[in-house]
Amino acid sequence: MASLSGDALHELSERQDPRLLRALDVVAPGGALREGIDNIVHAHTGALIVVGELDEISHLLSGGIRLDIDYTPAMLYQVAKMDGAIVLNAESTTIAWANVQLMPDPTILSSETGTRHRTAERVCKQTDALVIAVSQRREVVSLYVEGAKYILQDIPAVLAKANQGLATLEKYRQRLDEVSTRLTVLEFEGRTVLHDALTVLQRAELVTRMAVEVERYIVELGTEGRLIEMQLEETMVGVAADKTALLRDYAVEDSEEGLASMLQSLSRLPHQDVLDFGRLAELLGYDRKINTVDFPVSPRGYRVLGRVPRIPKLVVQKITHELGGLEEVLAAPDAELAAVDGVGPSRAKDIREGLRRLQEVDLVDRYLQS
Repeated sequence: MASLSGDALHELSERQDPRLLRALDVVAPGGALREGIDNIVHAHTGALIVVGELDEISHLLSGGIRLDIDYTPAMLYQVAKMDGAIVLNAESTTIAWANVQLMPDPTILSSETGTRHRTAERVCKQTDALVIAVSQRREVVSLYVEGAKYILQDIPAVLAKANQGLATLEKYRQRLDEVSTRLTVLEFEGRTVLHDALTVLQRAELVTRMAVEVERYIVELGTEGRLIEMQLEETMVGVAADKTALLRDYAVEDSEEGLASMLQSLSRLPHQDVLDFGRLAELLGYDRKINTVDFPVSPRGYRVLGRVPRIPKLVVQKITHELGGLEEVLAAPDAELAAVDGVGPSRAKDIREGLRRLQEVDLVDRYLQS
């Protein structure tokens, strides 16, 4: 699998910034604020708009007109015809000030050259406000939040990137299903090595990260991204649950605290570390230098038992704790399985039937993929 370039990784990291996400959500298409901004862009008026808590911004204001009127796209467009900045409350429901001069600290460093954009950058660095600068001649909308800048892209461009991301995600998911099916077959046969489990874990994490990137585009698309959101949800069905179960199956220690720590550590791994099986093995509690291809492992059974219909997670946990692992579950007499707290004869029969069907389905899938 080809790795991402440095520029691509930087862009991905930038788009995953929660501060940017909140800002994009505020100005997403379908919202009243975006409509007002679009009107300003199309009219070549230009504007400097500050969205934030008024008490935190007031010390930067000089002059202007105090309005305190309900926000409407039409009113934003009208007041943008005046010189000076426009101040909205944090919820963008009120136009508090118009034609106001912003007086940020002039000693704050700014990489901008134009007066409007330099002021916007300094205000966002000095406060928690979102500052929106609309260029009069270039029809460019720039968002400034907590010192970071993001240029708002045209909807067709974002839509094209979202569709491209979704297509890549679907390929990732197809490959995940293939390696997951292979792992399940090996688990039933008792021939699993650590490399097999790490392959599925790696693919599940790559799918998760690609989905996060598509979600970023959906936020920026607003109402225009509803169809892509539906496709994303369908593509991601079961991925998070399977990844969690996989960690519990193959981690050296099985505990709720350890699981939470592993999930957090996995999500924070740099992209290159996700591609490193030694690093993934270390995350699960193994020696980083271990030969994963020759190291046999046995699943506890969380992932396979979790796929049996109508079996609560608590019951799955009790089965794995009392019987010891998937191999022991498969070998246990019906009476022993039924004796587990929460199982009973009826549920034990359902589990046996469910495991048999899973084994048959996975064997057929593997045959079709070969």
